[in-house]
Amino acid sequence: MGLVGRKPDDGERYRAILETAARLICERGYEGTSMQEIASACRLTKAGLYHHIQNKEQLLFAIMSYGMDLFEGQVLAKVRDIEDPVERLRSCMRRNIELVTHGASKEVIIILHEHATLTGEAREYIDQRKKQYVRFIENTFAEAVKLGRMRPLEPTIVAFSFLGMVLWVYKWFKPDGRLSSEKIIDGMLDLFFGGLVVPGAATGEKV
Repeated sequence: MGLVGRKPDDGERYRAILETAARLICERGYEGTSMQEIASACRLTKAGLYHHIQNKEQLLFAIMSYGMDLFEGQVLAKVRDIEDPVERLRSCMRRNIELVTHGASKEVIIILHEHATLTGEAREYIDQRKKQYVRFIENTFAEAVKLGRMRPLEPTIVAFSFLGMVLWVYKWFKPDGRLSSEKIIDGMLDLFFGGLVVPGAATGEKV
């Protein structure tokens, strides 16, 4: 059975394995992390690890799928019903940065850092889920333009500029650094939306 078609184990033990493996892979990289190291960190034998995980690539796919579930649940699901498209985008940026900068986001960071590691059907599956986010940003921006709330720029440029700003944060953010997550969020919101929102346009409810 292929990676995409393999039924996941939804148990707490399985999720703990994914979270532990994600932490190690974030620290050492996919190629630099062995299954034995992951098993030891999970307090399992290697055979015990393989009871839950088919192979190393399946583990990476499971981590990325779990990361997409976290992202969709904590970002997209929370903003889809915001009526004002500008506030929908603002809330989306805020929640996305929070997810990337908070400690429990290693699975999401792996999606960004190891995006080219998966192959075949598994990579296509994750890519399709990521493209849904791009389309969401494009469509929300187009809606804001139609309402006269934002400047009429190319939606694809706006979407990838949005993503480029937000998703690159994980490369330079330091939890104990000078800039807190909240300062980064406020600065990026000001920088990004200051160049897009039409001056004097009606505003919706603040996030």
